[in-house]
Amino acid sequence: MGNPFVHVELHTNDVKRAREFYSKLFEWKLKDEPMPGGGAYTMIEVGTGTGGGMTINQAPGTPSHWMAYVGVDDVRASTKKAKDLGAKVVVDVMEVGEHGTMSVITDPTGAAIAMWQPKGK
Repeated sequence: MGNPFVHVELHTNDVKRAREFYSKLFEWKLKDEPMPGGGAYTMIEVGTGTGGGMTINQAPGTPSHWMAYVGVDDVRASTKKAKDLGAKVVVDVMEVGEHGTMSVITDPTGAAIAMWQPKGK
């Protein structure tokens, strides 16, 4: 079986407005969590299915966008494999507090996708 999507994250230039819109549109339950290094991260609880989060867009000038995360057993090996297959590494392997490890790549067509390895795996 292939690797599943495990998280979907909104990178937005207006978290407050996005929270108001999506909570009313889809009745998502939203909960702010502290981020490593300061600030808040809004967790999206959807009930069943893949949940996600909202965060302030970290790339100045970039429009708000959604990022899909795929679960992997070894984010370092998967990032290397992606690069060997022609991907560009946008965010190299990094720890996300006590939660896990991630990276972001763009595939050979230019589409961005993230990989996620939970802590302890």
